[in-house]
Amino acid sequence: SRYKISLIAPDEAYKQAEFFNYQQIAKVYEEYELYLKENNLVDFDDLLALTYKILDSNEELAQQISQKYQYIMVDEYQDTNELQLMLLKKLCHTHKNLCVVGDDDQSIYGWRGAHIRNIIEFDQDFTDAKVIKLQKNYRSTNQILKVANTLINHNRGRIGKELESTKGDGKEVIVLNSFDENEEARKISKYIQNLVDEGVKHKDIAILYRVNVLSRSLEEGLNRAGINYKLVGGLRFYERAEIKDLVSYLRIMVNVHDDFSLKRIINKPKRGIGKASLEKIELAAHSKGQSIFEYLDTVSVEELESLVKKKNTKTLKNFVEDVKFVAQSAKDSMYNFIDVLEETFKLKEIYKNTPDEVEKTLNIDEFYALFRDFVKNNPEAELIEFLNDISLQSDQDEIEGESIFMMSIHAAKGLEFEHVFVVGLEEGFLPITGEGSDLEEERRLGYVAFTRAKESLTLSHANSRFYKGRRSDLEKSRFINEAGLCEGSLKVEKTAGFKKGDLVRHKIFGAGRVIGVGKSGKEYKLSINFGGTKRDILSSFVEKL
Repeated sequence: SRYKISLIAPDEAYKQAEFFNYQQIAKVYEEYELYLKENNLVDFDDLLALTYKILDSNEELAQQISQKYQYIMVDEYQDTNELQLMLLKKLCHTHKNLCVVGDDDQSIYGWRGAHIRNIIEFDQDFTDAKVIKLQKNYRSTNQILKVANTLINHNRGRIGKELESTKGDGKEVIVLNSFDENEEARKISKYIQNLVDEGVKHKDIAILYRVNVLSRSLEEGLNRAGINYKLVGGLRFYERAEIKDLVSYLRIMVNVHDDFSLKRIINKPKRGIGKASLEKIELAAHSKGQSIFEYLDTVSVEELESLVKKKNTKTLKNFVEDVKFVAQSAKDSMYNFIDVLEETFKLKEIYKNTPDEVEKTLNIDEFYALFRDFVKNNPEAELIEFLNDISLQSDQDEIEGESIFMMSIHAAKGLEFEHVFVVGLEEGFLPITGEGSDLEEERRLGYVAFTRAKESLTLSHANSRFYKGRRSDLEKSRFINEAGLCEGSLKVEKTAGFKKGDLVRHKIFGAGRVIGVGKSGKEYKLSINFGGTKRDILSSFVEKL
């Protein structure tokens, strides 16, 4: 797409490719263009590029088209790319009747080719242009706009404006600090429940995040609180194919009669077992009153070879032994179980070199982190207890009634809600940092997120999160300070401490009383009496009563 909007042909892409990766991209580009030509197809970029090339190579036609369309209007101009600008100049070649509408502070699609210079340098591309700044805001309160304006003023590449509300000051912006993502989810769920109890409609509440993987802990917290939600632009965590596969692996390890789970995973990763072969095996198993797994475990090699190919017989027998081996590892050490599972079945490799490799791998890592979190907090638990726990989360997905909304900041652009919670305001999440990141575009994302709120805005950051398979300590996002939200100058909700005698609730062990308090990094290590049984648990896994 970048090549096309820059009008670079495949042969030119080859010439420009100095490194192997770019040479491979140029090769794919060439094959892709050949496929389009052979099948008489064009893609979206072609609609722009071919139109431009026709007008550029035929001056007479360009004149006719420009004269035909005497008035040109463009919306969301901040999201236009280089090629769209070139085409626009062709369309306005014979006149200056052009009006564009856009907000440079909401240019958040640089990753797909949008060029912010188009709007910033509009008056240079189209001389004598009149710029009208629309600075009166009818959506958000002044408290919200003050935070958004202060943040975006740190960007240098902007035209510059200062939004002012017609609605008055409104409520102070809240900064919510939590030990980790679990406490964050509990706090936000409690805030939302309070809003609902006050009469706020679910549809007027939204949770926004920069990275989709942050939704899992929030989904769990909302489920536990009985708050229904709609995940916009994505599947709920436990509905995602890779998560269903993982759960199926675990289920067959605790219940060999679960044919449904076995059929889901028998070819993940691929083992060459076709639909016809699986049907033969299932029929043979049922004729003996066995589950598929039991049959594969007990059937002789000779009998199995009469149903499937010889190489598949060995594959199936190895699969059964692997499942039994990993299941035993859970009994030996739940703590090491996930490592054994991944090492044995290499589930992440299923998605290697696929278009959504990164997202699916992150989701798998999130599931592994969820499991480790469970084991850490429930050291005596067995695999079946973990499955029971997450099945409660899946069942909660069917809650009926009104829903709040959860979505990425990109998906929220153009929308508005009475009450907005922005989560993940930590370095590495918002803003995303590292090679290839654009800090000014990240700041614009923050601005877009803040200005979705009409009445109240809550910004949340956690001291640590499980991410990419491990727990990491995090720094508060620089955007909080850049927005003028420092402690002492606004309402900051911080994690409360714990002391002996506090009553707390744990999701598995129920209510208990704190009998000892110590520090563990940024958390409290609590000794809790649960009905006569003492357990040591990190404070992020309980809530005060």
